[in-house]
Order: sequence, then structure tokens, then C-alpha cells
Amino acid sequence: MNDTKNPNQSYFESFAFGDSPEMADELLALVLSQKKTATVSVILENEKAPNIGDLSLVLDGCGNPACVIKTVALETVKFCDLTWDMVKLEGEDETFEEWKAGNIRYWTRDAAKRGYTFTEQTPITFERFEVVEIFNQ
Repeated sequence: MNDTKNPNQSYFESFAFGDSPEMADELLALVLSQKKTATVSVILENEKAPNIGDLSLVLDGCGNPACVIKTVALETVKFCDLTWDMVKLEGEDETFEEWKAGNIRYWTRDAAKRGYTFTEQTPITFERFEVVEIFNQ
């Protein structure tokens, strides 16, 4: 993990959005412009789940600290039960169909890397967040 701007701060996690440096930078730009105020994730049985109020350090595509987000709402639903009203808060796509197709591709890659099977029934954690600190880079 990279050094944080505030080494005394305790973070739930330190991460970059997506699964490539390019995707991390694209999604970070959406966060910093406040177009992206939510994210979805698959939390496996042996992984710690976030709680409302948790602070997370968001990294850019090079692994540098970019901002801190605070979890403000959480809901776990099956992938097939996510709605456009929920996922449009991710700020990434123009239509629900576009979002769904892209996320099926993403979660299929993620499942292959992390050793689970992704289906329409997979539980997805929907997290709303707010930016609480931006670091000058």
C-alpha cells in the first residue's frame, strides 16, 4: 500500500476502481467530478464488508492517493435485482442495458481472478459514497 497523505488516518480499504490503470483513472475522474456517487462490488465470504461511515482511500491508476470517500449507504441485492435508479449513480453509462452488459463482462473477469462463479443471482453490494477529501497531485 502506498503512503497516505494522512498517515494517522485509519481507512477501511485503500483501492483503485476497476481492474486496470486506465479504468481506475476514468472512474476516479467521475468520482472527482461528482458524477460517480456509488459503486457495486462482490464481497466474498472471507472478505470484510464495509459499514456506513467507513472511510476509504481511493488511488489513481498509478497507485497514488487521490481522495477519501465515506460510505453513506449500503444495500446487498442479487445482480438481477439492481435497478437503473441505483446503478445510474455510478455515472458510467447512458442506459441500463449498457451498464448491465459492461458489468457482466467485468464481474465475469473478476470471478475468474478471484475464484467464484458470477451469475444473475450473485449478491452485489451497492454502496453510495461521498467524497470527503481530495488530495492535490
